[in-house]
Amino acid sequence: MTPESFPTGPPDATADRLSLFAAPRFSLRFVPLWRRHFLVWRKYLFERVLSNIVEPLMTLVAFGYGLGALLPNIDGVKYLPFLATGTICVSVMYSAKFESLWGAYSRMEVQKTWAGVMNTPLSVDDILFGELVWAASKSLFTGICMLLIIWALGIARTSGSLLTLPVLFFAGLSFSSMALTVNALARGWDSLSTYFTVVVTPMVFLSGVFFPLSRLPDWLQAISAWLPLTATVQIVRPMMLSLPMQNAGRCALLLVAYTVIGYAVALVLTRRRLLK
Repeated sequence: MTPESFPTGPPDATADRLSLFAAPRFSLRFVPLWRRHFLVWRKYLFERVLSNIVEPLMTLVAFGYGLGALLPNIDGVKYLPFLATGTICVSVMYSAKFESLWGAYSRMEVQKTWAGVMNTPLSVDDILFGELVWAASKSLFTGICMLLIIWALGIARTSGSLLTLPVLFFAGLSFSSMALTVNALARGWDSLSTYFTVVVTPMVFLSGVFFPLSRLPDWLQAISAWLPLTATVQIVRPMMLSLPMQNAGRCALLLVAYTVIGYAVALVLTRRRLLK
């Protein structure tokens, strides 16, 4: 064998690079990880649920009852129901984001839960998919709690309210996939806080939760139209208030796009981080 015939460079370098971009491998092996997160979360059920609904609930009470009494109807809807149907979407987003940011990062870097799981038959794909489904499940539970509060206060008791539950779960998938992308790139807790301050907080005020989008300048309306929270509000609000639904197909496709693209990017970045 001549020297020229020997391979140069790491023999598996190309294969490793290609494996980062391999199609997601879905299996039911994520279920034990989901169950593990549920059992841990169940021990602190009251504290976790309370932390996710207190801020939206206080916003609903303070602005809905206080400020709402001074405001005229918005598109034929009283301000309290208008705000409540947006607040439930915010609570779902907060729940999914917190779980896929601080929760996932803690399990990945601090507790080293992911490293331990990778010593089992579960792969990085199973771990990330488990995190995604768990965050969406938790956000759905938060949405159910908010829905029960809205019902108890007599704000919205239409039959369409129950039909929003699948939408809230899928919205949780969308918000979680975006957060998992940030988690894969995070260099520390400050990275997570920066994302929340720069991206999540402005999205709350630009998605039609507190006021109609028509009140925004045209250039901000153009940005708002592409936000996942806007799509969620535009589906959930008409369903809960029995109003005509506009652009439902576009909003649904937007949530699907955020979920699929966000998860694909998060998977590649997470593989690169954990398998390097």
